[in-house]
Amino acid sequence: MAQSGPAKTTESQFQGQVIELAHILGWTVAHFRPARTERGWRTAVAADGAGYPDLTMVRERLVFAELKSDRGLASEAQRDWHTKLVIANVETYLWRPADWVEIVSTLTRRVVA
Repeated sequence: MAQSGPAKTTESQFQGQVIELAHILGWTVAHFRPARTERGWRTAVAADGAGYPDLTMVRERLVFAELKSDRGLASEAQRDWHTKLVIANVETYLWRPADWVEIVSTLTRRVVA
């Protein structure tokens, strides 16, 4: 049976696309993957790591990005990290697949000292 409408991009697929673009553009990227445990999916973090952004990217500047599918919602811990990074004047984003033009623009932009 044919699918109606375009296929939706999963958060995992979207994340792979953003990482691939970042690498092509010369960014170093960190992502901490969750693992399945007997209590469900967990990411090994200590201290205040819950909600830490999906991607940490560095080139000539530092960028944090939380990635969500079209309908995904940020958790309270993710919103808290985002707010604190904004207050600290750190470049931070919440991106969805529909933000692709902004993502390309953000990762292409160079800061000249």
